[in-house]
Amino acid sequence: MTNTIGSRSSALGIFERWLSLWVLLAIIVGVTLGNFLPGLMEAIATAEIASINLVVAVLIWAMVYPMMVGVDFGAVSGIARQPKGLLITLVVNWLIKPFTMALLAVLFFEYLFASLIAPDDAAQYIAGLILLGAAPCTAMVFVWSQLTRGDETYTLVQVSVNDLIMVFAFAPIVAFLLGVADISVPWETLVLATVLYVVLPLTAGLATRRWLQTPARIESFKARVKPLSVIGLIATVVILFGLQGNVIIERPLTIGLIAVPILIQSYGIFAIAYAAAFFLKVPHRIAAPCAMIGTSNFFELAVAVAISLFGLNSGAALATVVGVLVEVPVMLSLVALTNRTRNRFPETSTKQ
Repeated sequence: MTNTIGSRSSALGIFERWLSLWVLLAIIVGVTLGNFLPGLMEAIATAEIASINLVVAVLIWAMVYPMMVGVDFGAVSGIARQPKGLLITLVVNWLIKPFTMALLAVLFFEYLFASLIAPDDAAQYIAGLILLGAAPCTAMVFVWSQLTRGDETYTLVQVSVNDLIMVFAFAPIVAFLLGVADISVPWETLVLATVLYVVLPLTAGLATRRWLQTPARIESFKARVKPLSVIGLIATVVILFGLQGNVIIERPLTIGLIAVPILIQSYGIFAIAYAAAFFLKVPHRIAAPCAMIGTSNFFELAVAVAISLFGLNSGAALATVVGVLVEVPVMLSLVALTNRTRNRFPETSTKQ
């Protein structure tokens, strides 16, 4: 499969290059506001309708919509020539990752960390981790693909198929796993959040592509609306850490404990996907992105659903935010690893 998008992709912008720094600064600002302007955070927390926070909903839409404009379901037909990479992605994302994350969450917070965490808090952290594990990456994987010189057309196909499956599978998987963890979840809120943060932005993105018609106009439009994603992400991190400001200052150990299963899950899932690609002799330009998709998370969706289900200042929301904090340095380390092991994989574009 030829790389038709890579030729049109611009170099990584300052946001992608320094993402860890911007997230760190947003965290510092959020914690500062949470401790010195608690009234502002409280006002934001109470601005909700039907368990959906309006401020965060707008910001999530700002993040997700530009990404969805890049999703082209018409590219799915070309996958038949190279199915192995997509097969690895789908097996890891939907048959392994949600369940291993739930298993790790229960193992650590109901057993290994039981003496360090109150039971009610542990249940919230488990819920947040389950939401992270059930939301495969949609947007940032394009950044990781660029950094590993991946085939962006194939990456786009993988993301497109993932999004299509997510529309139907996310809510049932999350509800099942939360039920197994003995956490009561209102189905109505979960379905509403899935529709609001996946179905509607995806529909809007597809409608925008149809309206723009040509690839050149689509790329130009994406470049113009891309700052919305930047603003949405940074503002959301500021708000989330502002609402958790006291917890972060008073209980830094909690942040470290939540990070442990996330780190194990991230490196473990990557190892499974990357090893499978190696043994199946998938070319590196496909192998690297397919491993990255399985490792990274659609944290925007996880954060949004955690807020919708459990509240802005809940432990579940905190767990998803820790996922944001952990993901960037983890993914950058894996980018370095995949680039160092490039010569272990075939570079041919034969049928895979």
